[in-house]
Amino acid sequence: MNTRSFLIGMVAIAAVMLSTSCEDALLDQTDKNYGILPEHFKVDVPTSMSNNLKSTSLKSTAIDTISGNHIYWYLNAWIAVGEGAADIVEAAMWSISAFHIENVISLSYTSEDDDRVKNLDVISDVEFRGRRWEYQLTITDAESEGNADGGIGMQVFWNKSPIEGIAIFKPYNLDRNKNVYASNAMGSIEYYENGMNGYDACMIVEMAGLPVKTSQTYAVETMRMFVGKKGHVIDVIGNSNHPNALFNIYDTDNKGFNWAFVASGNENTDVAVAEVGLPRNSADINERAALLEENSIKNVLTRELTNFVVTAYANAGITLRPDEIAGFISPYLKNADAPGYFNSNGFVKGGTAPDGNYSELETRVETLVPYNPVEIVDLKIDFSY
Repeated sequence: MNTRSFLIGMVAIAAVMLSTSCEDALLDQTDKNYGILPEHFKVDVPTSMSNNLKSTSLKSTAIDTISGNHIYWYLNAWIAVGEGAADIVEAAMWSISAFHIENVISLSYTSEDDDRVKNLDVISDVEFRGRRWEYQLTITDAESEGNADGGIGMQVFWNKSPIEGIAIFKPYNLDRNKNVYASNAMGSIEYYENGMNGYDACMIVEMAGLPVKTSQTYAVETMRMFVGKKGHVIDVIGNSNHPNALFNIYDTDNKGFNWAFVASGNENTDVAVAEVGLPRNSADINERAALLEENSIKNVLTRELTNFVVTAYANAGITLRPDEIAGFISPYLKNADAPGYFNSNGFVKGGTAPDGNYSELETRVETLVPYNPVEIVDLKIDFSY
């Protein structure tokens, strides 16, 4: 039985979480007249944190060392998913602006996506989540308005100056063709340009009710991501819940993990610093030390790999102590040393900064804390009825 083969296979399984691609729905928005609609609903993230890694970059940078791009691949994909959700909202705003909405309005149209009639209503001076909003836009699937969800596909609440708003969407009611297998999935985008938490602009992306099959080991069910922009720096924190996540096939009762991370990037130099934790999704913890240090990606993978190898050898009649395999595990996870450093090409190194360009970001990352894992498990998104 080959110890290296066990370790390589185990790390590969652990590193390849959920693969999600986001369709770019945005078209040319030059000189578009938005009327009363908000023109912005997104904070862009530097490519150092959201780039699409090419397959060639997943190769190890040294013999017996798993690639940092491989270890952090899901972080890039995860942020890209959050950005993609915000892109969808902005694209919807661009499309709706074709109706030249300048005030309160009601109309019907046939969607080009699923060829179904949609009703659009804009009303003014509404209350939602304990505060007043200048406008509310609601799009419903006409034939589904008698359903429990009211057939609502999208609701947007916003103020014009400064721009701030909440967009809630249910893809199934917007496009029945593409989302037939995700009938309960919902998303929410909050966007603020009002100095919230000291940022020039920020957004909060949430997704819940994503379909997860038992066979999908690393599929995500719920997620939340905060993005804040202050000057040239972008801070990102977030969590995602993976109810079937399992790193040790011999310990099937120990499944259900939360991907928790913090990152800070510089949009001018396109470099970033990130830390990732893998706490259990049932963990009720708020402290940074517990989320990102005790449950750092290196600590968790080291623990799970150790347990995996010890059990595998025991099944073959060979007894190993955990400390006996430390020398095998450590080289494979060298690039998991925290924090991780990135540039526009992806992962650079872990543990220590490549140069002085990262010092400001290192300081910022140390102040960022992910969300409590149990809050993400219980995440619910609702329309205003």
